[in-house]
Amino acid sequence: MDYKETKAPLSTITYNKEAIEAPTENIYEAISVIAKRANQINADLKKELVDKLDEFATYNDSLEEVFENKEQIEVSKFYERLPKPYAIAVDEWLNGKVYFRTPDVE
Repeated sequence: MDYKETKAPLSTITYNKEAIEAPTENIYEAISVIAKRANQINADLKKELVDKLDEFATYNDSLEEVFENKEQIEVSKFYERLPKPYAIAVDEWLNGKVYFRTPDVE
């Protein structure tokens, strides 16, 4: 999924409790699903960032020289400006983009 195109808010906002719990009819279950999705998003973003930063990695044993790479700094700043994983997860939840199931019911 492309998290760069999300419309999730960049800062903390207040959500309607009824809208959050509507799909599950249980606020605790809804928060649990959102938290698990936020962990998935965080892992995806972290993997993507590490992969991009590995392109700039220089492997030498000398600690004397540390190079400042402007492209690497721009990549890091871009990922810092993205919405937080929990905001993306809540946005997906409210828009019905999260699939969940309860094994006890099935």
